[in-house]
Amino acid sequence: MTTHYPLLSLADAKLPLFLGIDVGGTNIKYGVVDDLGRPLAKGQIPTFEERGPQDGVRRTRAAVLDMLGDTGIAQSQISAVGLATPGTMDIPNGMILEPHNLPHWFNFPIKNAVFNEFSLPTSYANDANAAAYGEFWVGRGRQFHSIVLLTLGTGVGGGIIIGDLSIDGENSCGSECGHIIIDCNPNARMCPCGQPGHLEAYCSATALIKRTTELIAEGRKSSLAGLIDEDHHLTGLLIAQAADAGDALANEVIDELARYLGFGIVSLMHTIDPGAVVLGGAMNFGGSDTPLGRKFLETIRTVVRQHAFPIPAQRTTIDFALLEGDAGFIGAAGIARIDRMQRLIRPASQPAS
Repeated sequence: MTTHYPLLSLADAKLPLFLGIDVGGTNIKYGVVDDLGRPLAKGQIPTFEERGPQDGVRRTRAAVLDMLGDTGIAQSQISAVGLATPGTMDIPNGMILEPHNLPHWFNFPIKNAVFNEFSLPTSYANDANAAAYGEFWVGRGRQFHSIVLLTLGTGVGGGIIIGDLSIDGENSCGSECGHIIIDCNPNARMCPCGQPGHLEAYCSATALIKRTTELIAEGRKSSLAGLIDEDHHLTGLLIAQAADAGDALANEVIDELARYLGFGIVSLMHTIDPGAVVLGGAMNFGGSDTPLGRKFLETIRTVVRQHAFPIPAQRTTIDFALLEGDAGFIGAAGIARIDRMQRLIRPASQPAS
C-alpha cells in the first residue's frame, strides 16, 4: 500500500509553515508542511550513524536549505521546527539517551543542536509519537479525538495521542506500546529489550522470522526451508510472499502474529479507549490493497471482537496507517505547530519553557 499525493504549492499554502525532522537509523527524513498539515516539500539524507549526531544535524540543515532554495520557500516563512528521534530520551531536557539503532548518538543534547543550526523554536518528540500525531492530524486518525498507533517493523513502536496531547509520560517513556506484557508464562519469548513476554517479542518482523525459523528447524514443511538451506537471509517480505503463494506455514505464523497483536490491542483499548488503533510500519503485508493484508487485519479485528468489551469492540476503528514514511516528519511538524500555538496564548507573565 503506497500513498501518493501531490506536494502543495507555496501559493496554495496556509501560513505559517513548519519544518519536521524524523531521525532514523538509516535515513533522516525532513519536510515542510503548512498550517493544515499539507506537505510543500520533503526529502531525506543518509543518517551515516557512525559519524555521530553533530554531523547528522549539520548535514540536515544543509539539505533543508537546499530544499527550500529549490522550492522557493524563504527561511523566514518557517515558524518552528519539530524533531523526532528513536530510542530512550529525556524530552524536557532535549536529550537523546540510548537509541539502540544509533549507538554513536548516545547522551547527546540533540534538541539544542537543532535549535543552534536553525535558530527557530524547536520541539522534541519520540519518533513513534510523532508518527502517531501525523496520523492523528492529517492521516488515518484525523476524524477521531484519540488514537493509538502501532508501528510494525524490526520492532514494535507505539504512539498515543489524546486530543492534541502526545502521551510522553513522566519519564519520557510513555506510549511504549511494544513493551506491554502479553505473555506471563515462564517460557515466554524474550524481547530484544531483555525482558520476557513483551508484545514486540511476538509481533515484530524479527519475531516473525525467528518463529518461522524455529518451526522449520522442528521439521515443519515449508517452501521457505529451501531458502534457508541455500543460506538465503529470511525476511518478513519473503515470508509474506510465501504466504501469498499458499505456503501453509507462512500463513500460520502470520495468523499467529495477528492474534497476539489483537490481544495487545485489546489491552490498549481497555486502558485508553481510543477512537482508532492505526497500524503503521513496513510490515503491513500489503495493507488493504492485498488479500493477505486484508486477512491479517480481519484476524486482528476478530480477536478484538472476541475479547474486548462489546461497546469498544464495536466502535473502535482498527485500520492501516495512511501516511506511511511521511508520518514522522509531518507529525513532528504538527507538534511544533501545537507548541507554537501554546506559546502565543501563554500569558505574558508566564515564562516560556
